[in-house]
Amino acid sequence: MLHPVVEQVTAALEKRSAKRRERYLQRLTQAAARTAHQALGCSNLAHALAAQPDDARLIMKQGGSPHVAIISSYNDLLSAHAPLRDYPERLKVALAKAGATSQFAAGVPAMCDGITQGEGGMQLSLFSRDLIAQAAGIGLTHGIFDGALYLGVCDKIVPGLLIGALHFGHLPAVFVPAGPMQSGLPNKEKAAVRQRYARGEASRDELLAAELAAYHQAGTCTFYGTANTNQLLMEAMGLHVPGSAFIHPYTPLRDAMTDEAARLVAHNSRQGERYLPVGQQIDARALINAVVALLASGGSTNHTLHLPAIARAAGYELSWDDFAALSKVVPLLARVYPNGAADVNQFQAAGGPAWLLRELLGAGLMYDDVATAAGHGLRAYTREPWLEGERLAWRDLPAQSPAPDIVRHVAEPFAEEGGLVLLAGNLGRAILKTSAVDPAFWHIRAQARIFDSEAAVQAAYSADELQGDLVLVVRFQGPQANGMPELHKLMPLLANLQQAGQRVALVTDGRMSGALGQVSTALHVTPEAAAGGPLARLQDGDWLVLDAQNGLLQVELTEQQLAARPLASASTELELGYGLEMFAAQRRLVGSAEQGASSLFED
Repeated sequence: MLHPVVEQVTAALEKRSAKRRERYLQRLTQAAARTAHQALGCSNLAHALAAQPDDARLIMKQGGSPHVAIISSYNDLLSAHAPLRDYPERLKVALAKAGATSQFAAGVPAMCDGITQGEGGMQLSLFSRDLIAQAAGIGLTHGIFDGALYLGVCDKIVPGLLIGALHFGHLPAVFVPAGPMQSGLPNKEKAAVRQRYARGEASRDELLAAELAAYHQAGTCTFYGTANTNQLLMEAMGLHVPGSAFIHPYTPLRDAMTDEAARLVAHNSRQGERYLPVGQQIDARALINAVVALLASGGSTNHTLHLPAIARAAGYELSWDDFAALSKVVPLLARVYPNGAADVNQFQAAGGPAWLLRELLGAGLMYDDVATAAGHGLRAYTREPWLEGERLAWRDLPAQSPAPDIVRHVAEPFAEEGGLVLLAGNLGRAILKTSAVDPAFWHIRAQARIFDSEAAVQAAYSADELQGDLVLVVRFQGPQANGMPELHKLMPLLANLQQAGQRVALVTDGRMSGALGQVSTALHVTPEAAAGGPLARLQDGDWLVLDAQNGLLQVELTEQQLAARPLASASTELELGYGLEMFAAQRRLVGSAEQGASSLFED
């Protein structure tokens, strides 16, 4: 039996999206009819076959076999993507064994938020998601493929790949991750060194040693930020080989799962035994499953941007109200850093995504009867993979949690609610993540300190100007203003103030990373300051209320008083050396945070 709120939210999503989804499915059907490679002209097909080996040429000329695109975000600047270097050749071999031909169709850009945190390049991070979707589209637009494999892991890359895939929704899709690095310096110890450095109590050498001990080899970072939340959501939407989210790189099990991804996409292709267009697979139920998994795991707030954008690409209008309604009934079942001490490797050992999905399905909080890359509904994703000799197999998880401090049963959750709160009031609408914040800090009333940049806050902190209880407002950080960078470097400063006994909160139209924790933070405030939102009318000393319990974000001014205030204006000066000037069009065209902060949609 499905939980009634899950049914109600799904029904409301389908109703408000009916016309958009109908248009999307019509386009999908028309695209499928137009883009079979057998319909290509001879010269067109010859160009596609020119660099192919003779056996592949023969198979493609004869027709009847799947031809699969490989889209990869490989570069060795990102530790998480470095293992993808050899995947294309491995996948080509596995596809050939499955009777399919394949080509590396496109490489897409992939930037590292960890490298760009606090730097000018971070202003391109969110915009890179749409560029990734477009780059994937450039590879697929040749119109010769029957399915596609998408290789990616990190923050904007997987959402960008999925948005691109959905614009080619007539093609089946399987997503192929690389897995996390082995555990290094525990995340809490790393965070403690960062806070000590911010207080001037640790040297740069000590800080660098801690960072290198935490980020120490190829693979995804081990905290449960956006990159690892991506991988959980790919499981929840049935886009992975089951259980492949958190298997380490360079292991026999990882190799076997990569090979299985090739087999599945061939099986699901237009020329395979079970045609599964990704645009039909990602329906309202799949989207709701993703939101529920996000909430139950305490995942990244960035997905309150990514999931609405993904939904729009599939013809749906997913709203923050949907997140808020589900958060009220979805319990928190995992404690993974930053909302716990465990890293993703410990989470995986405790049961990982399979545990969460099993518990949520059993409680009627997710849909089982959905199309998935593996078939057999979502239940196939509730078992753990292992190697039985050299054969890939799956086995049931234990009934009881081996680590109840990391994962719990639905009947005894860490919290009764999912931990994402929708705030609303005369300052607009915002998202607040409570799962890592002590409830003692869920309600804060204090005077505002207004800043227009992350650097200005850091300067004020260094000058010891942030005294007493305060609500830090960092505005002109939304998508129209400067691309909505993450303001991750503010967290150690705010955590220090809070630990010193001050009551503090952050309100911003910008983003924080998936590592958000400790301090109450109202994120993604919309309308943003650059669009004339109320944040642009605030002044130092205004009394603000942030109340997670009652969903309130308010300045203690009357409507008339607030409207009479002049609108502050953002600086239009760009930091040089980062290529920001090339993205002026995205800043003009980008939509609101609540609609996914995308420049790809006209409405």
